[in-house]
Amino acid sequence: MARRSNLIRREGGTYYARIYFPVDLKEHFGSEDKKVSLRTKDETIAKQRLYPELQKWEQVFHDIRSRREITADDKAVAVWQHYEATLQRDDEKRRAMPSPADIQAEEDKLWRRIERNEIGSSDFIGMINAHADLETMLRARTDDAKYRTRRLAALKREIVSHDFRLIRMDTDAFIAKHKLLVEIPSDEYSDLCVLMMRGEIQALERTLERDAGNYAGIPTDPLVKPAHNANKEVAAPGETIMELFENYASENPKSIKVDTLNQARRDIGTFVQYVGVTFPASSIDKKAVREWKALLVKYPVKATETTVFKGMDIVQTIKHNETVGKPVLSPRTVNRYLSGLGSFCNWLEAHGYIDSNPVDGMSLPKDKRKKVFPFTSDQMTALFHSPLFVGCQNHEAPRFWSKPGNVLIRDHRYWVPLVMLYSGARPAEIAQLLLSDVRQQGEHWIMDITETEGDDDDIEDFKSVKTAGSKRMIPVHPELVKLGFLDYHADIQKAGHTRLFPTAERNSRGQMIADYSREFGRYLTRIGLKKGRGMSLYSFRHGAFDALRRAGYMDDEFNFVFGHVSGNSVTRGYGILQHGVLEKRVELVNAIAYPGLDIAHLARLTA
Repeated sequence: MARRSNLIRREGGTYYARIYFPVDLKEHFGSEDKKVSLRTKDETIAKQRLYPELQKWEQVFHDIRSRREITADDKAVAVWQHYEATLQRDDEKRRAMPSPADIQAEEDKLWRRIERNEIGSSDFIGMINAHADLETMLRARTDDAKYRTRRLAALKREIVSHDFRLIRMDTDAFIAKHKLLVEIPSDEYSDLCVLMMRGEIQALERTLERDAGNYAGIPTDPLVKPAHNANKEVAAPGETIMELFENYASENPKSIKVDTLNQARRDIGTFVQYVGVTFPASSIDKKAVREWKALLVKYPVKATETTVFKGMDIVQTIKHNETVGKPVLSPRTVNRYLSGLGSFCNWLEAHGYIDSNPVDGMSLPKDKRKKVFPFTSDQMTALFHSPLFVGCQNHEAPRFWSKPGNVLIRDHRYWVPLVMLYSGARPAEIAQLLLSDVRQQGEHWIMDITETEGDDDDIEDFKSVKTAGSKRMIPVHPELVKLGFLDYHADIQKAGHTRLFPTAERNSRGQMIADYSREFGRYLTRIGLKKGRGMSLYSFRHGAFDALRRAGYMDDEFNFVFGHVSGNSVTRGYGILQHGVLEKRVELVNAIAYPGLDIAHLARLTA
């Protein structure tokens, strides 16, 4: 499946956002995409700037799509709004006019200054200005009435001659506000100008009636009558969904990992595609979430990365997928989308933007069928006799791992499955180990599963764990020692590395050996062990759980060894020592065994 990316790097190292124009707007822009500099050579900063840039362009697309041909309803609204606006301005002017009391007070103030002989040479100019101000106040109502009379006469002349200078600014403002597609000049534009002039003429005639004390006047022009646009929900500045999401992400009240926040940002972006970029966050309700969920169950997997959906929003993508037939999101993934929006809505509720969380109770039923199964002894025997472990054709390209050869792979690709087999640790936990994390403690060798402490910016030493309960010490199983794990540790140390697996890498989302985990599943298919779903790298972790159950232990007795916290939550809050002393951990890990599995040949190959 062809993939695309919105983040690209050009010569010189500067990162750019690649903006794909929506299919319905390609003709408008005259091309398929546009590249916008993110003004940085740092990938982390570029990723932070990418999504806001994409959102900015979503607003541009929204504005363009909002433009439309002018209708008869628009013209009726233009006439009535301009009529009412003219009368409203007249009301405001009349309220601001000086009252008789204001004029009398100013006149009394001036006469007091004259009587006190305050007209000195230095104050003469000020006295003249004060008198001019009084004259202005005295003439204010008369001057305003004369201005309105002159404008009314001018509008009546110019409506006949089609001179639109007096109305052009108001007409242009109406067109821009309502995003109307009206050419200037054009017949449509002239018609709109004439209509708005008729509206203002009627309003000015009403103002002159008010000068005589008559406020009962109504329009005499049949085209000037009440008309209103349908109300459209538009967020106040700073209160769109994505603007408030950035506030939520900045606060991060639940200390969610950056990668999880980025995932939620992308997921919620599809909700914004549906409701519109100007939709107020305060208007998110059950109906909007329900309709979005109905779209998600039809939404293709990795749609934003798939070329055939380039430039399409969520609705267009789903429609096009009826033709191309790509696989759609699983219920579990749909629930992930809902969970991201739900967490954000919890924050919106806590901050008073919404009264309740509309995502509550909206999740799809969980598929309780088991997704990953442990390997059987026969499957593991076949696996550990396959080329990845005993010799392949080429160690670089994954497609050659399954082809027999004389190239021995002895890095993380070899050791992570074996360490998982005899520890039950997660693949990322193993791949990120430092040399110092594998050490002797008393009589036992241990692996210290932990995270980077403090503000360590060295990406080489960066470590993270899934949860706080995942931090733990795991004894090194005797079978790993027999296979040469400690010898490998010593060789890496002699080579001057700080990491146990120097070639293990994180993907663009920061996930350790995620690419290898994916390729391992494909490898199982190539060697004939896997058909469909059910087996993966995690099958080793599941197998370790079953091994301890087979040895007679209850789940609560060994959960802590695998990084699953159990027991009373209050009790867990006391003290700082890890659950389970080292000797108990040694007993549990050493009990991991697989009847019928013999992999002694790996030790001979390593030696």
